[in-house]
Amino acid sequence: MAEAERIIGTPDTPEAEPGPDGGQEPEGQRKPAGKRKIAVLFGVALVAYALDLVSKMIVVAELEHHEPIDVVGDLLRFNAIRNAGAAFGMGEAYTIIFTVIAAAVILVIARLARKLYSLPWAIALGLLLGGALGNLTDRIFRSPGVFKGAVVDFIAPKGFAVFNLADSAIVCGGILIVLLSFRGLDPDGTVHKD
Repeated sequence: MAEAERIIGTPDTPEAEPGPDGGQEPEGQRKPAGKRKIAVLFGVALVAYALDLVSKMIVVAELEHHEPIDVVGDLLRFNAIRNAGAAFGMGEAYTIIFTVIAAAVILVIARLARKLYSLPWAIALGLLLGGALGNLTDRIFRSPGVFKGAVVDFIAPKGFAVFNLADSAIVCGGILIVLLSFRGLDPDGTVHKD
């Protein structure tokens, strides 16, 4: 985890936020600039996680063991499947490894959150955290057993792999992180030009 912190180079001490008049708040009234960003990170993660859990509960109750439902002709359908592997069904024999990786991602994000001072990074990391929690929950609690559970996937675009809302959150968070990195915005809120 120290390596991840070194790579993103976030500061150890929070800066004060500007007061209502644009100047610095008095010393006794200062709030760390990162507290709101941490709240955003965990808020986004909670929403992504809740949407994923609720959607999977509905899919398991209403769609599993039934015919797929066409949503947009044959371009998009809901088709409940269980995926023991990673993305696109690859690596089904390595479910425990994917479980450990998801748990490590969650721990790294939680540890780095205290040094976060960028709103876009908070949103990106929140999406990653919520998605990782959603799929980790499946891997821990769904059959065939603890740390071997199969993830519920149901969104099936034509000619593409079946996925779920957790996968979508992870991909969107990853794309946002790549865009932020290309723009030179660091998680600590600084901008660098390479």
